[in-house]
Amino acid sequence: MTTATLLTLSKNTTPVEKAVVSGIADGFDPETFLWINFHRPNGGIRIWYAWTAGGAELGHKIDGIALNLCLDGADWLHYGDRNAVHSTRGAIEIQAYPLRPILADIQNGEGAPEERRAALIRFVDAYAAEVGATPKPGRSTWLGYGPQRVNGGHR
Repeated sequence: MTTATLLTLSKNTTPVEKAVVSGIADGFDPETFLWINFHRPNGGIRIWYAWTAGGAELGHKIDGIALNLCLDGADWLHYGDRNAVHSTRGAIEIQAYPLRPILADIQNGEGAPEERRAALIRFVDAYAAEVGATPKPGRSTWLGYGPQRVNGGHR
């Protein structure tokens, strides 16, 4: 006698998304940080982060250097713009950040142009005013490339 296994629908998409993220990561070079957006039918987005081999360690190293150099959110955006590789797979949007070129930019003194830094500060100030918050004075926050910082270690 055979026993049939019934598959039931579930609202928990986490196991499937986790498998998809793992498969996506397998297609990228080592030392890469991946920011993966799953676009939902209701208009929302679920974000996953992943690191290929050596990426978590290198991302952590980059974050330490960046914080010691007082780099900020404008620099983080600048490095991403210069180095990110964007792709899509259906409703999945992938931003891959190869970390060696980002480290090289930092070590070479490559930073965000001052007009971009000023624009980001104006944006943060305007948003804070709209929601009734008080922004930190001066520079914006370095967002990070390593898991500790990306996953909330910057608060």
